[in-house]
Amino acid sequence: MHYLRVVILSILTGLSIYSPAFADEDAGNSLSGTVTDKTNNTPLPGVTVYFPDLHVGASTDAQGHYEIKNLPKGKFLVEVHFIGYATLTQTVQVNGATNINFGLSTKVIEENEVVITGVSQATSLKQNPTPVNIIRKDYLDANISTNIIDAVAKLPGVSQLTTGPAISKPFIRGLGYNRVVVIGDGIRQEGQQWGDEHGIEIDDYNVSKVEVLKGPASLVYGSDALAGVVNIVPPGPEPAGHVKGNIAANYLSNNGMISYHADLAGTTQNGFSWSVYGTQKFAHDYKNKYDGYVYNSKFHNTNYGGSIGLNKNWGSSVLRFTSFNQELGLVEGDRNELGQFIKPINDNGEEGEAVATNKDFKSYTIGLPRQQINHQKLVLDNNFYMHNGGRLNVILGYQWNRRQEFGDVLNPDEPELYLKLNTFNYGVKYSFVDMNGWQTSVGVNGMQQHNNILSGSEFLVPGYNLFDAGVYAVTSKTWDKLTFSGGLRFDNRHISVDGLMLNGDGKPVGSGGEEKFHALSKNFSNISGSAGLSYAASDKVTLKVNVARGFRAPNISELGANGVHEGTIKYEYGNEALKPEVSTQGDVGVDFNSEHVSLTGSLFYNHISNFIFSRKLSSVNGGDSIPATDNDEGYAAFQYQQSTANLYGGEVMIDIHPHPIDWLHFENTFSYVKAVIANGADSTKYLPNIPAARWLSELKGKFRHVGGIFQNAYAGIQMDWTFDQNNVYYAYQTETATPGYTLWNAGIGADVVNKNKKVLFSLHLAANNITDVAYQNHLSRLKYAPENEVTGRTGVFNMGRNYSVKVAIPLNFK
Repeated sequence: MHYLRVVILSILTGLSIYSPAFADEDAGNSLSGTVTDKTNNTPLPGVTVYFPDLHVGASTDAQGHYEIKNLPKGKFLVEVHFIGYATLTQTVQVNGATNINFGLSTKVIEENEVVITGVSQATSLKQNPTPVNIIRKDYLDANISTNIIDAVAKLPGVSQLTTGPAISKPFIRGLGYNRVVVIGDGIRQEGQQWGDEHGIEIDDYNVSKVEVLKGPASLVYGSDALAGVVNIVPPGPEPAGHVKGNIAANYLSNNGMISYHADLAGTTQNGFSWSVYGTQKFAHDYKNKYDGYVYNSKFHNTNYGGSIGLNKNWGSSVLRFTSFNQELGLVEGDRNELGQFIKPINDNGEEGEAVATNKDFKSYTIGLPRQQINHQKLVLDNNFYMHNGGRLNVILGYQWNRRQEFGDVLNPDEPELYLKLNTFNYGVKYSFVDMNGWQTSVGVNGMQQHNNILSGSEFLVPGYNLFDAGVYAVTSKTWDKLTFSGGLRFDNRHISVDGLMLNGDGKPVGSGGEEKFHALSKNFSNISGSAGLSYAASDKVTLKVNVARGFRAPNISELGANGVHEGTIKYEYGNEALKPEVSTQGDVGVDFNSEHVSLTGSLFYNHISNFIFSRKLSSVNGGDSIPATDNDEGYAAFQYQQSTANLYGGEVMIDIHPHPIDWLHFENTFSYVKAVIANGADSTKYLPNIPAARWLSELKGKFRHVGGIFQNAYAGIQMDWTFDQNNVYYAYQTETATPGYTLWNAGIGADVVNKNKKVLFSLHLAANNITDVAYQNHLSRLKYAPENEVTGRTGVFNMGRNYSVKVAIPLNFK
């Protein structure tokens, strides 16, 4: 294993610094042309023309003209995107100075997004056999959210596990945690994602689009992605000779969230690009009809980053840095006998408590317990053009994750839990030149991790060292109406867990103390694969089928946890005897597009061997098992175990847009998943943490040309109906049923322009939960907070009525 690491790291280092070896002597390849409105043939300024595989693009000028230089020879997919028009994708042959004109239409039938997630090379959504959903920045601007996962949780088949408004974790078709791989800046996001109260450390303003791939997707990104992949794509480089940016601000009424953001990016004529951004957010406690203000649900964010890059005839290279910094309160939900939230206080050197006041709720100062996250990431992404027409991508990343929890009111600035995670990510992918229509890529990628926990006074998980390596091959080919896509991968993961001894004061010692964590060494390996077909049965109907196998090794919490998990209000025990999960899933789908109706439907069945889940332990007397802890209350104990699981369900989306009133959309989305444990008894029949069925129905108008000072306007109202979830893991009171609820949301927005139709600013007004329904999401951890003795209601409820005002001002310089 040591020699394998040395060889891989040596190859990567050599490739990343020796770019001239891949230079193309022919620098005369370019693509230029004009983009017009297909209906009236008028030129369109500001349209983005982009090569997803090459990471280069341009924008059209006032005459609709564009030009992209320093391209390699070959056949590539081009994406043409403009707000208010359907995205156009087209394969172009670049050879010398190539000229191609594009015409854009507002008709939905011509919409065809580009997919870059989980494929050998960028492909159209229509030809990809795996279920994928794509949203862009305009969708993020029009919807209320407090973090990036909150923003995508309305997509079909996607939900979120939350611990208050600051923390959201993605769940895809009922599966979450390490089973969903989140990609940011081209590498796996690694930040203790095994924890319920550990969110995603990516700024929701620093995003150009998000792709959500559903189903086992372990081929390109390594093991773990049994549920799928959330690929959060950062903004690409600006066109040569331009400097562009944005200034944005947002206010939410419910928790007083104030956020502001600024970014600026530019590219010189000689191919040098740069970008910078910064974001700040402040929120006090949120409120709902039943709880009033929820004490200590406030949070702060300060995020920033930038990039420098170079695009030449030999390829491109970009270095990105991001820093995500968040401080948030951890809601425990403790109340007195009058139902009032209480807070811990320092009472003359003794631990005490007091009733939380309105001043506490409205204050932006975070109380105890609180969590502080600092996540820095540095990524070097290189794309080299080879003499034979192939392309070599070398990506290296390093992530520093620091997660501290503070809970001692007598020593509020000393962390009780301090996790220090360092991750080195590496990847090499070679894309062969098109061979008789076959587009094939081979690669190697993985990561090396070190998690240090020898700080603080609480120890939830042990320290460990991990090395992960995998090799893969993916390919695709299109024959007229039929497209095949598939591949194979082999992974090996080695994890070495550190032992830990504690003395009578709970401090680490070398020997002679009580064993907190048991040292162990584990090795996991397996083969993943997928094969799928997409068939264009007609110009309106596309049929899809896909079969995939994936695997996931147990994470550090599942193997070795032994301590209080503050944010989840429980004591967790790991299980070092756990085996890897192995998933086999089948998908079938259909896409239908006509002048009046668009329909997308998908059904899946997922069989998982050795599925890992946590269940509550019972004491010898039949009640909850309460381990001894430093506080007098104790926490219910949970332990990880395994069983065979079967998940099945699907999603369907129908968008009615009757011609000739194409501006009107009546969109309906239904998502359903059922998860059962093989041979389970009545109380252990269903897997825990499975989202309820959900129906979203939205009536929306989109108006490209409004007149006067407005353009690209929209207005809509949405019904969000979440069904009852009674299929729960009742045993030992691990999980409780959750009643359904219906939320009503609305939004309106537009670009404000001057007399020359130049956008001055964009305005977005929105309202969530208009009727102020008091509800609990089934995947909310706050649902299991203590009972309110006055009302008899258990737990804390989700956010009530919330209004949003968002303003964005574009910046554009030459």
